[in-house]
Amino acid sequence: MSTILVLGASRGIGLEFVRQYLDAGERVIATARDAAGLARLRELGATALKLDVADPASISGLAWQLDGEQVDVALYVAGVYSTSGAGTPPTQEEFDRVLHTNVLGAMQAIPQVAPLVAASHRGGRFAFITSGMGQTSAVASSFGWTYRVSKAALNMAVAAAQHDYPDAILVALCPGWVRTDMGGAGAPLAVEDSVAAMRATIEGLTPAHKGAFLHHDGRRYDAY
Repeated sequence: MSTILVLGASRGIGLEFVRQYLDAGERVIATARDAAGLARLRELGATALKLDVADPASISGLAWQLDGEQVDVALYVAGVYSTSGAGTPPTQEEFDRVLHTNVLGAMQAIPQVAPLVAASHRGGRFAFITSGMGQTSAVASSFGWTYRVSKAALNMAVAAAQHDYPDAILVALCPGWVRTDMGGAGAPLAVEDSVAAMRATIEGLTPAHKGAFLHHDGRRYDAY
């Protein structure tokens, strides 16, 4: 039995990771911000921890909540969306909302979680759910530019942090365009299929993937 940690698991992709890993017989620790989310996780059989990645005071206590744990697979799934384009600048409130959750939360989580992943005897992996919208080599429009900036920054944070945790494999992993509250009903990929593919990709990670930016099915993005 492996220990799986899912940061941001109250709904969508995070909740589906919890379901699938529990169905596979793994031990799952998962986080949510509110009582309803925590209750959903407990009903599934996960160990539920209260955590708000956008609140520096909350996430600074994550290591204390995980004291004594050894994590085989960690997932940073927490994320928020923004659709505005470059015709107008983002407000400070919008910028802070997106960047705090998508980037700062991950950067605060890494020093607390990566050592627990590196200590795994099973070859620990730490995957961060990013987006193809974060690649700078192929930008179709300014749509969602604050979101794009946040995911590009997340990809860089993962690639940079990898150097400090050589005994863990860190990757930025795009789930594809998924039918969730964020992705919308018109997305082509079911959440169950996206998560199943990402689980297979995570299982197949090798040291050659360290710091990589990957599609949900394991293909590498040609460039950041």
